Amino acid sequence: MLGIGTTSLVAEKLQEVTDQWVKDGTLNPEQASVFMDDMMQRLKLEQGNFEELLQRQMRNVMQDVGVPRQTELDELRGRLDRLERQIRDLENRLWR
Repeated sequence: MLGIGTTSLVAEKLQEVTDQWVKDGTLNPEQASVFMDDMMQRLKLEQGNFEELLQRQMRNVMQDVGVPRQTELDELRGRLDRLERQIRDLENRLWR
């Protein structure tokens, strides 16, 4: 969601800048349109890289503060299930 919001914000600002350039006579409307299209293409390409970088940084932060990964939680759940099964088996042996 952050990537989409950032893309929207950048697109708005780019549109404002190109509109101002057209108003100032720096660019004609056709040049502004080509510029906007080119910049939006680049932004879309970079958005994937940005999202990947953000995910990597979030994983690192979570690891630094001690939040376990999903695989670690799954492993612990499996160990807990095995221990509970062993306790039930021992209890059943005692009651026989």
